[in-house]
Amino acid sequence: MKRLSGWSLIKIYTVLIYVWMFTPIVAVVLLSFNSQQFGSFPMEGLSFRWYVKLSQNASILDAFKNSLVLGSLTSIMTTAIAIPAAMAFVRYDFIGKEALNTLLLAPIMIPEVVLGVALLIFIRWLQQPKSFALLLIGHVVLTLPYVLLVVQARLVGIKRVYEEAAQTLGASPLQTFWAVTFPLLAPAIFAGMLFSFTISFDDVTATLFWATAQNQTVPVKIFGMLRDSISPEINALGAVMIFLTVSLPLAAGYISRRFARGSGA
Repeated sequence: MKRLSGWSLIKIYTVLIYVWMFTPIVAVVLLSFNSQQFGSFPMEGLSFRWYVKLSQNASILDAFKNSLVLGSLTSIMTTAIAIPAAMAFVRYDFIGKEALNTLLLAPIMIPEVVLGVALLIFIRWLQQPKSFALLLIGHVVLTLPYVLLVVQARLVGIKRVYEEAAQTLGASPLQTFWAVTFPLLAPAIFAGMLFSFTISFDDVTATLFWATAQNQTVPVKIFGMLRDSISPEINALGAVMIFLTVSLPLAAGYISRRFARGSGA
């Protein structure tokens, strides 16, 4: 019998890990189409029954609305901060540059539980109640490092000769940014916005500390439904969340690569 090489064992082990990781996800998607009240394999029939019930659930629709509004505002605010910050870090030198850059990127290295508790303690110290504004600030802090890294990586690849040529022809720094730099940065900006939206939309760990009863997001709603009872609607809701959180980053990566190749910068 031929002995397996070390690389073959690593490949088999890797495949088994992926199977272990993705089997529950596949099971959730399949059970979302189950016609019966209780999930079991093999399924007795296929139905969109739970998706219909999901679309008629007012509390879940409210959670979806909160998540969409929160994710959209988070992506806009995060991008508005990340663009000038990336320009400053890549194009200019100033005192405290490395320290400030590290500070803005720090949330990516800190566990979300720690961030959630820290911000909650901070607002309690300020004697401020939990609100949608607090939730938005928390999500901006949480997603800013990802957008900043994407924009910085793209900005490093943009040659300064384009900007210098525009300024040589009489363009001001602001005109140079809008006419030259921004179009070249657009793929990274759009990709960063999609990543920011996805992270905000999908976050549950930190949001549990910041959300109020009136501002519950979809992941928090799912967590509450799982804690109270097991409903087939959870499978349908989980399938929708899986589709959104997988498709958006893939779309962001595809658009970023496609426009990056097209720009030739």
